[in-house]
Amino acid sequence: MAWLTLAGIAYLLAIREVFATPKFPRRVLLIGLILAVVWNIAFLRLSPGPDDDIHRYVWDGRLQRLGYNPYLVVPSDPAAKGLHTAETRNLNNPDLPSPYPPGAQVFFRAMTAIQESTLAFKVAFAFCEFAIVFVLLDVLRYTRQAEHLVLAFAWNPLLAIEVAGSGHIDIVGTLLLVVSAAALLRRWRAAAAIALGLAIAVKLLPVVLVPLYWKRVRIRDAGLGAGVVGLLYVPFLNRSFFNQGRIPIGSLGTYVNSFRFNGPVFAALARVASPQLLAGLAVLAGLATATWLRRAGPGWSSDPSSWEQFAWDPFAWPMAVSLLFAPVVFPWYLVWLLPFLTSASTLLIILWTVSIIPCYVMWHLRTLGRPWGALPGWVMLLEYGCLAIAAAIIAWRRITQTSYESGKPSR
Repeated sequence: MAWLTLAGIAYLLAIREVFATPKFPRRVLLIGLILAVVWNIAFLRLSPGPDDDIHRYVWDGRLQRLGYNPYLVVPSDPAAKGLHTAETRNLNNPDLPSPYPPGAQVFFRAMTAIQESTLAFKVAFAFCEFAIVFVLLDVLRYTRQAEHLVLAFAWNPLLAIEVAGSGHIDIVGTLLLVVSAAALLRRWRAAAAIALGLAIAVKLLPVVLVPLYWKRVRIRDAGLGAGVVGLLYVPFLNRSFFNQGRIPIGSLGTYVNSFRFNGPVFAALARVASPQLLAGLAVLAGLATATWLRRAGPGWSSDPSSWEQFAWDPFAWPMAVSLLFAPVVFPWYLVWLLPFLTSASTLLIILWTVSIIPCYVMWHLRTLGRPWGALPGWVMLLEYGCLAIAAAIIAWRRITQTSYESGKPSR
């Protein structure tokens, strides 16, 4: 915990220099990226913890290769005992089928076809992380921004911990989302829609970004993206779909109804509303934020001549707002936001990626033999208190600056 805290503080100090400096020499950027590779390799060498989701990824991929549906088979079922390997025997939540959407399932099957091991997944995830770096560099060059802004992504401590360390599928969806945004920038509209659909098929979080694509992709492109998502579901359709029209979602419903972690807004509202209603509110909040950014932000005009003013940070805010209302906010969920934190307008989100570090105390307690449970109250107070204070300071500075500007005599 001490080293993680130190890494978070060092990252914030580095961000200050990254945003304040117009341009770094190319060798500084190269050294910075090499450092990122070094500490990712260090985390790759660590074995994932017993509670890490990566064991479920191996299990889901293995099930598919053996001809079973991961949305139906429960890992703890005695009938499935013979299907386990040493790496899947003690996976978390063994009494539930898989909650992961079909895009993630396809990736699980592809990886286990290469090698059934958590290490193989972690290496693949690390390559996705490096691919994002290259796409970001291309975007920064195309938009004539400083290339060293890529370090705001590459140096974030969450990447080393959750991608190279624990190994989470979120980085695959994040790569697809970055590819979609980059394609949108270059006006490759069909590619942008398909990549967004694939990202949503990995995890549902980026669905709140759909308003950002309004009038920037054609109807046929949107249909193509939706069609790709539909095709991914086809291998998992079962008798309940044909009899009742129910799309297979595994344990996703149980996740919404029962799982709670680091979601104070959801916990407060749960006293007066149902989990399903609050989950819908989280999605609605993200969609509303994306709609407002689409209408108000520069660079989002449907006029193609204005697309060179493409804004990158609007991709982060709708997902961040949606997560703020979510029932579960694990640290790796913020990985989706990291590639889009390349300007000072996202400082609050950048701070959140650091203030969430105290949540790891729960994993520390698990290593001491404590059962999984609610976070200690001081953790969320520290995490969200830092955000509230920072938001108040930023708002105060903007108000005073506006007052000063309006009070200046005109010439």
